[in-house]
Amino acid sequence: MRSCSSRLRSVGATSCRPSSLPRVDFAHVLVVGAGQMGGGIAQVVAGSGRRVSLYDAAPGAVEHGLETIRRSLDKLADKGGPDPNEVLSRIEPVGDLVPADLMIEAVIEDAAVKEDVFRRADGTLPPEAVLASNTSSIPISTLAASTNRPDRVIGMHFFNPVPMMSLVEVVRGKETSDETADAITTLARDLDKTPAVANDFPGFVSNRILMPFINEAVWALHDGVAEAEAIDSIAKLGFAHPMGPLALADLIGLDTCVAIMEVLRNGFGDDRYEPCPLLREHVAAGRLGRKSGQGFYSYS
Repeated sequence: MRSCSSRLRSVGATSCRPSSLPRVDFAHVLVVGAGQMGGGIAQVVAGSGRRVSLYDAAPGAVEHGLETIRRSLDKLADKGGPDPNEVLSRIEPVGDLVPADLMIEAVIEDAAVKEDVFRRADGTLPPEAVLASNTSSIPISTLAASTNRPDRVIGMHFFNPVPMMSLVEVVRGKETSDETADAITTLARDLDKTPAVANDFPGFVSNRILMPFINEAVWALHDGVAEAEAIDSIAKLGFAHPMGPLALADLIGLDTCVAIMEVLRNGFGDDRYEPCPLLREHVAAGRLGRKSGQGFYSYS
């Protein structure tokens, strides 16, 4: 992205770019979705000194999200992190979409729901604003088609837990401009994250590799090859993974794993991406992983 005499990354800086280009500083960010991912994104963005508006359509979701952010900040403060009150003072709960320099959408992994958010955001945020999605699998170009600014739509895929994980997968849609991609890559670095740019294919890079791995681990459990603890131990100790695939599936959410596998299956037209029946069985029974208290493991 072309720059002024120096990149304007400090919060509140005034850009010398034409208003038709995305702002580099993104001083005001609207985060849509206050769940595990949205709350983490709001925390990280506010921690960088930016103003955050946090919105979720579900009653009580924003309040619950703020409580989770408080607990996370308190733990970080015990290790020398920022003042929780200072960070929280920059997060404003809002009752609907509001104008901002950037929207980061982090609602459920449902294309119709996300497309509705993007349609509404396109009519609410100023024309130069960037619309980003934290989707882990839904095509960015599909979301961009819901707007009149496909050049300013991009994927900004954070990883869970957001405050701890350093990677951001920056996904370029078919019409995403170089200016938008450069601005979001710059922002990711300013959030102390490491951006990795990918093109818009089903599952992008991360979940195209990860989800078949998780699904195969579920098949191993389904077929009685080993118990869950043994499968995860083999992955951790044999592959040097910090977490086994079944425990990771519980952390991600088994319903999200099924949704991503379906995107891969439909996107590539390949039945090898069909979710294991045991994975579907857990989801149908409400055993979604950590967020429900029960998945492949039990959680208090």
